[in-house]
Amino acid sequence: MPEYRSVSGSAAEDLFIDLFADTFGAEKAGYLYSQYPFYDIYQNARFADFVLENGAARVAIEIDDEASHNPRLVSQDKFYDDLLKQNSMIHLGWDVYRWAVRQMQKQPETVKDELRVFLGSDPRFKEIEDYLPAQQGRALKADQLELREYQQEALDSLETMRKNRETIALLYHATGTGKTVTAVMDAKRCGGRVLFVAHTMELVNQAYNTFHDLWPEVTVGKFADNLKEPDAHVVCGSIQSVALNLDQFREDAFDYLIIDEAHHASADTYQKVLAYFKPQFTLGLTATPERADDVNILEIFKNTAHKLDIQTAVEIGALVPVRCIRIHTNIDMTKVRFNSVQYNIRDLDVKICVTERNQLIVDTWLDYVKNKRTVVFCASVKHAEQIAELFRAAGVAAIAVSGSMKTSERNEQLAKFASGEIKVLCACDLLNEGWDCPQTEVLFMARPTMSKVLYTQQLGRGMRTAEGKDHLMVFDFVDNASQYNMPYSMHRLFKLNAYHAGGTVVGKKGQHEAEDDLYRKGEKPDAIIDYPVDATDYELVDIFNWQEEAAGMISQMEFVRRVDVQAETIERYVREGKLVPDLVVPMSEHRTFKYFKEETLQAYAEQYGWKLIDDSNRKQLFMEMVEQMDMSYSYKPVLLKAILTYADAAGRVKISDIVSYFCSFYEARRAAGLKVEKANSIFAKGGYTDKEAERNILSNPFKRFEDMNMMRHTKTLGIVQVDESVWKALSAEEKAQIEEICNTKLEQYYNRLSRK
Repeated sequence: MPEYRSVSGSAAEDLFIDLFADTFGAEKAGYLYSQYPFYDIYQNARFADFVLENGAARVAIEIDDEASHNPRLVSQDKFYDDLLKQNSMIHLGWDVYRWAVRQMQKQPETVKDELRVFLGSDPRFKEIEDYLPAQQGRALKADQLELREYQQEALDSLETMRKNRETIALLYHATGTGKTVTAVMDAKRCGGRVLFVAHTMELVNQAYNTFHDLWPEVTVGKFADNLKEPDAHVVCGSIQSVALNLDQFREDAFDYLIIDEAHHASADTYQKVLAYFKPQFTLGLTATPERADDVNILEIFKNTAHKLDIQTAVEIGALVPVRCIRIHTNIDMTKVRFNSVQYNIRDLDVKICVTERNQLIVDTWLDYVKNKRTVVFCASVKHAEQIAELFRAAGVAAIAVSGSMKTSERNEQLAKFASGEIKVLCACDLLNEGWDCPQTEVLFMARPTMSKVLYTQQLGRGMRTAEGKDHLMVFDFVDNASQYNMPYSMHRLFKLNAYHAGGTVVGKKGQHEAEDDLYRKGEKPDAIIDYPVDATDYELVDIFNWQEEAAGMISQMEFVRRVDVQAETIERYVREGKLVPDLVVPMSEHRTFKYFKEETLQAYAEQYGWKLIDDSNRKQLFMEMVEQMDMSYSYKPVLLKAILTYADAAGRVKISDIVSYFCSFYEARRAAGLKVEKANSIFAKGGYTDKEAERNILSNPFKRFEDMNMMRHTKTLGIVQVDESVWKALSAEEKAQIEEICNTKLEQYYNRLSRK
């Protein structure tokens, strides 16, 4: 384990990311959002070390040194400030977890165990997209419609909204005017799956009947109280039941979401549902849009429901089009160390904080965009200050800004940039979050980053609309990198492998096609006539992205979970070339992550006669294991009986309770003069310690269940847990059946043993 000297800097973050990747897979580490911005209860700007979304929950992760939260070792002000930060995150409804740097260094397995427990054994992390524009929509008001024809008018207007790429609408009509009928007819016209939620059973039943009468061609189900029908084409549910059972739905399960009585949308349950589902269209229904607390319901929808992608936002005019010029450097990034999310900051500093590259940045500005307001994104405070100094030496009004500046000084410099007094801002991290200057005309992406979130945030700082601004120009400084440590660029982000100098990357409808015609003729678009680029400049861009490739594949650790084969067998088959991964990602000289396509997994399972396991058949396979378990010793049924005796609602049992059960079982047989076990068993010999019994249990009966991913041992917590999808699916009758099978197996085993 390397020695990490930094307490809160990149080295500590790198160590946590490595442990996270080892626990959940390298592809999942891409969902970690480093230095996530938020405001505490006093509206002071704060940053969480890491944030990720796990289902509908936002999870904050803090990395501390040993003294950070010890009032004896830090000042009272610092201690109380840290408490305020943590309490504010909890107030926002986040889960908050903390680990110490020294703990990660000295007890990495403990941290990985705790990550599995806190974040789940099979997490479905989501990318945080707060940096994208809010969902676009507008209210349909009754007073703007002909009352006798209002429903058809509303339907026509909703259709027009969708053609304009609007994804949400609020319809408010007086009570009794048929809002639900309008909603049903619009959903029927769209044709996809529908989720209708309301806060009372009366409203749920009314909607159920309306859908059933007006759309008899599809199945209509309810999701409320004890009646759960999640697979119907139309699901009418109570907001409480849906919010509490989001794990029963995929986030893209529905194409059309209807929120009845939408003026309740600020409630936590509604926000949870709106944040989770990603329909193509969302319709809110209300007769009383005004709220006593003056909250604008449409704003709640726009800020809570799913987001627009950047392309759509540009097409509807919410953001400006983006053009790009690629500037190649001679910097070699192939040997820069990296993990799943970011480069090693020391390696990066050594490579890119060089005079030649910095001077290229200044020369590019002077040659291409002189006097245009520009933000240069830099890798570190030192990098930003070096580039700003070179700009000033060239007579350009430039300043470096970072979090290390006093707030008053930083705000003063940002104001000068907004007014045009300062032409170039060299920024280190600071401007990724929160700050906005719509007049920004140019971005220099001078900081190589492997983070899609970070790159997109930087891009967002320049895409706001402003009077007289018809596009944003982005300069990508392209260093030489390997396929697996390649930084993000405009063309990688938007998956465009054809580059024309100054050409549109994100534009209005038809803009790409129109410009392609010009480039084929050797002509420049009007927008870049003044740029010193050649219209015939053309380049193929390598847009390979291993994170996106891996995201659709199965990691080796998931491969083990999906087949009824021991982990050691899978590892050996990979080593011997009997299993060939579809993607091998080198993270370092001695460390790789291996991924398989779904069809590859299925082909190998058929080739070697392995049974595929998923949540739909895991319980069935578990029951088959119980029924067919071999009995070389008596241990397996004793383990199962111990679990049935002590397990909690989640299927968790203390290993100490299992040991106690084993000892009691075998010592009771000894006391009764019965055969205890085979002569070579520690339980037959007697005189064993609890630790020896624990080792025996974990190496023998438990191991087979673990290899089949039916059980898991969390060492540091001393807990054995049955897979949750299995345990929760077992009925009381099935548990009694397992008990009966175990008793029968034990009786048969000891009868055989007595005859020998």
